[in-house]
Amino acid sequence: MLAAAALALSACQESLEDRAAREAKEYTEKNCPVQINEAIVTDSMTFDKQTLTLHYYLSVKGPADTTAIANSEIKEDMIKALRGTTSVRPYKEAGYNFMYTFHSTKHPGKKLFEINITKNDYKQ
Repeated sequence: MLAAAALALSACQESLEDRAAREAKEYTEKNCPVQINEAIVTDSMTFDKQTLTLHYYLSVKGPADTTAIANSEIKEDMIKALRGTTSVRPYKEAGYNFMYTFHSTKHPGKKLFEINITKNDYKQ
């Protein structure tokens, strides 16, 4: 009987991939858009099960709304921030990727830049 109960409980548990997809969808529906700072807004978040990537879509406005921003400098800042973020700890422990796509507010639909952070980046 105990084995049957354990089997039933394990069958009901959500996989980490399903959890990530659900949480990304719920975050988007409940919170977005979210003002990060005066120049950046998080528009939505998705999860790609095939690549194990949490993908954040952001809009940029004001003086930062340009492709001339130093992408490598921003990536380093984002890696530092990701290392300190506890809300995604299970995903970091599982080695998931984090993608950030920045779009222009001035020119809707225009992608300014994209930053991909892998476990090799945040586990150093």
